[in-house]
Amino acid sequence: MKSVSLLLALGLGAAVFAAASCGGNPAPQNTTPAVDTAAENQRVRDSIAAAEAERARQAQAEAERIAAQRRADSLAALARAGEEVRSTLAAMIHFDLDKSNIRPEDAATLDQKVAILQANPELRIRIGGHCDERGSDEYNLALGNRRAQSGKQYLVSHGIDASRIETQSWGEEKPLVDGHDESAWSQNRRDEFEIISGGDNIRRP
Repeated sequence: MKSVSLLLALGLGAAVFAAASCGGNPAPQNTTPAVDTAAENQRVRDSIAAAEAERARQAQAEAERIAAQRRADSLAALARAGEEVRSTLAAMIHFDLDKSNIRPEDAATLDQKVAILQANPELRIRIGGHCDERGSDEYNLALGNRRAQSGKQYLVSHGIDASRIETQSWGEEKPLVDGHDESAWSQNRRDEFEIISGGDNIRRP
């Protein structure tokens, strides 16, 4: 009987010791540091703000580039328009042999000059009358003068103030084409037109 009680006591003691051993160990602690939610949110906001600022900077740079290109294109277009107007204004008219009257085919050329002069009231021009090599110097100077005056009179009759137009005769002194045949002579019988003032900011009609 004593031996049975002893065995029971030993068994109970072992059970108690085992239970104490199992229940006595503390649960393992989580060693990962807690996330600072406020700091993380601020980092996200800062990142978004930086990305938006960069997009805005790029958009501003692109807008400035486009504006600069448009200004350059506009200036180039104005320059081209000015050159076209100058070219139209400088277009020559020609005359038949020993004549100073305006030919019908040259009236349209003069009409374009009228429009340019009307659109640019500060513009003043000079008309130079020229002849071919035939005839005396005196005769050709007089004929060149009549041709220059004929061009001026056409412009004045279409509304251009006479004070804006000077004339000069070159006679046969400045041939446009060297040659001694009708092909050369027909090109040398001409009026030339040049700007003498007011042509800095010339406008298209």
